[in-house]
Amino acid sequence: MLIEYLRPTDPFYPKGLQSSSFNGTFGVLATLGNQKVLSTKAIGLFASTKCPGDLILQTYNLAQQLREWRVPVISGFHSPMEQECLRILLRGSQPVIICPARSLEQMRIPKDWHCPLNEGRLLLLSPFSPKDRRPTATLAKRRNLFVATLAEKILVAHAAPSSKIESLCREIIGKRPLLTLDSDSNDNLLRLGAAPIKISDVQQLLKLSRPAVGQS
Repeated sequence: MLIEYLRPTDPFYPKGLQSSSFNGTFGVLATLGNQKVLSTKAIGLFASTKCPGDLILQTYNLAQQLREWRVPVISGFHSPMEQECLRILLRGSQPVIICPARSLEQMRIPKDWHCPLNEGRLLLLSPFSPKDRRPTATLAKRRNLFVATLAEKILVAHAAPSSKIESLCREIIGKRPLLTLDSDSNDNLLRLGAAPIKISDVQQLLKLSRPAVGQS
C-alpha cells in the first residue's frame, strides 16, 4: 500500500481544516489507507501517559463501548492507555484514524494494522513533511491540535494536571464539545467545563453516526 497525498483542493481533504477556529494551519496531508474514512464523524480520543487506577478499567470499558457502537475514532494512539484502546478498537469494525507525531515516510506498520488497512477501515494520517521522521515533543503538540481540529467531539479519558493534554483541553474548550469520564481523578477537566460521562451513557452522549466505510 502506497502513501498518497491530499491537498486542500482534493475532494477528501477534511473541510474542518479549511474552516478551523484553532490556532494552527495544515497543508498537504500524507495518507495510508482508505481516504473515505475522513468523511466519518470521528471522536478524538486522548489519555495522559499516566492514568489513575480507577480510570484504567473505565477506559477499557469505554473503548469496548466505542467498538460496540461502531463509533469512528481518531487519535495519536501514543500513550499506553491510548495504545490499549487502539488494540481493542482494531478488533471491531468501525473506522479508525491514526495520526502519528511524525511523517509516514519509512514508518514501520505493525502487523496487526495490516488487516484493518486492507479492509478499508483504517487510515494513517499525517500533516508532517518527509523530513519529520522522528516524533518530538513539538510534533506531538502539533499532532494533538491536528487531531482536535479534525474531531467532531473530544473525549479525554484522563488529563494529568499541568500535562500537555490538559493544556490542549484549555485550548479547545468552547471550540469542540469536550467530554471526560466522570471521576474524581478528572476534577481538573470538570472544573474546566468538560461534560462528565459514564460508560452507560456512551451511546446517548456521543450521538455520532456510524456510517459503513467500504474499501477505496
